[in-house]
This record gives sequence, C-alpha cells and structure tokens, in this order.
Amino acid sequence: MIIGGSASQKLAAKIAKELECPLIPIETKRFPDGERYVRIKGQVDEEVTVVQSTGYPQDENLIELFLILKNLKSMGVKKIKVVIPYFGYGRQERRFKSGEAVSAVIIANLLEAAGADEIFCINLHEDNIREFFQIPVHNLSAMKPIADHIKETINDPVIVAPDKGALGFAREIAEILGCEYDYLEKTRLSPEVVETKPKNLDVKGKEAVIIDDIISTGGTIVNASKILKEHGATKVIVSCVHPVLVEDALLKIFAADVDDVIATDTLRSDVSLISVAQIVADAIK
Repeated sequence: MIIGGSASQKLAAKIAKELECPLIPIETKRFPDGERYVRIKGQVDEEVTVVQSTGYPQDENLIELFLILKNLKSMGVKKIKVVIPYFGYGRQERRFKSGEAVSAVIIANLLEAAGADEIFCINLHEDNIREFFQIPVHNLSAMKPIADHIKETINDPVIVAPDKGALGFAREIAEILGCEYDYLEKTRLSPEVVETKPKNLDVKGKEAVIIDDIISTGGTIVNASKILKEHGATKVIVSCVHPVLVEDALLKIFAADVDDVIATDTLRSDVSLISVAQIVADAIK
C-alpha cells in the first residue's frame, strides 16, 4: 500500500505501479491561517509506504510528512516505510560554527518520533546522515537510471564531474556505460591566474555530460559548461539527481550554451525526465 504526499504524487503513483500495489489517496489543504490539514481517504493495512520529498517548501512538506506518519500510527499501522527522494535540511550534518543547529540530526529525530520505521532516500548529500537514525536508512543511487537515459540519447559520451567532489558519480555512470570520465581541476598558474580544465581527458569533438547530485543556483554548472565548450566539446548536456534549481538557475544554465538539462523526479521540475520509481520499488521489495 502506497501513500503519496503532495510533493511526490506522480512518483508515488509510479512506484505503486511498479509494485502492483494499491495507491491510497489523501486529502491535504491549508487552513486560512496557513496550518496543514491531512486526511487519509481509505482503509490502511498493517504496513504502508509513504512517499514524500522534502524540497521547497521544505517546512510545509516536512510538517505534512510528520502529520501523515503520526496519523497512520494512530490508525493502527504497524510498519511505515518512508521514501524521501530528496532529504531536505540535509546540508547541515555537522556544527561548523558554535551555536549552529545541526538540522540533519534534528530532522532524523523528528522522523523517528513521528513513526517512521524504515527510510529510503536517493543520493543523500552526505551519506553519514544515516548514522543519525536508530532505524534502517537506505541511500539509493540514481546513477543507473541516469546512465540508461544517457545511453538511449547520446552516442559515445564522456562523463565529466564539475569538481572532484562529484567524481564518484561520474565514475559510477561511466562504469555502467563503459565510457571515459573525468573531472574539472583547478590549477594555479600564478597568484592571479587560475586555470580550470579536464584533468586527464581531451574533450575536443566529444559530447560531454556533466553530472552532479544537486543543482541549486547553477553557478558551478555554468562555469563547468563554459570550460568544456572552450575546450572543444561539441555538445554539453547537464544531468543531476536533485533539480533544486533556485530562482532563474535553469535560465542561467541554458544561457551558458548548454544543449540540454536532464534530472530525476526526486523533485518536480521542468527537467525531471528520469524516474527513480524502479530503483525505489526494487529496494522496497
């Protein structure tokens, strides 16, 4: 039995279809003062899977999720699996300055208190977030469906990480596709001059696919795209797991002469073309 929160209704429907299990509708709305209202519109089994991404508006989506979970427990559900495709408040997983709230820990505690028994996420920003829970947490990778999409649409790609931090994603996709991969490296030529270029590969005449976990403001991607075009890439396609895409990020990326942007449906956006439903369904099974 699958329940989809208002942030992930289409993804919840796809997961239910993959699992061949019923999709239970819910009613959600706001009271005039802005508070959330949630009602489960159907009978529930002893085990339920709830699908709710917690991207923007993070606070609203989290409160709705907490209400759903606690409500299901009060209705007699014994086990609740929670699919959180994008884990909001996951960037602050440690205290960098004195007095800072460690949001990832707080959200983990609240999810458990609300009734979550097992959690499935897609490419957590930091894998150590799982350590904040006392319940099983699965960090699934969206690189396989992204690689499958690249294989269907691009001939002989080279996979490029915009920085060393994203190199693992590029390597994972390249290994699936059997193609080359690289990352952009900064080299200081003088106190005033820094050169950024692919570390090992020559991208001239090739179709380059930039891969990252999150695209937020788009600044990193714009810089990487311009560099690849300057080094002779015939096409630059941008791909990510979580299309946060703050404000005019997508416009900025296309203005940088990017040929296409593709992302998964962990968050709803104009470029959420690749579904993670299959990998979630396989994990739930």
